[in-house]
Amino acid sequence: MSNANRRVTVYLKPEYHRALRVKAAETEYSVSDLVNAAVKQALLEDAVDLEAFEKRAEEPLLAFENVLKSLKRDGKI
Repeated sequence: MSNANRRVTVYLKPEYHRALRVKAAETEYSVSDLVNAAVKQALLEDAVDLEAFEKRAEEPLLAFENVLKSLKRDGKI
């Protein structure tokens, strides 16, 4: 895969675009840098979530109704 950046069209709400332009003007980062950083952060969060799901894949499933009954029985709700 090439390391060259790809040009894409993204439609932002005007207030987000304005905020990005202001932040870019006040920092050393471009709007593209800020968007790339936000996308990277979102993907990293997804990777962490998927890892947690994989670690817990072998745990038994609990029915929500049974959890509620247990909480009521134990006086926690």
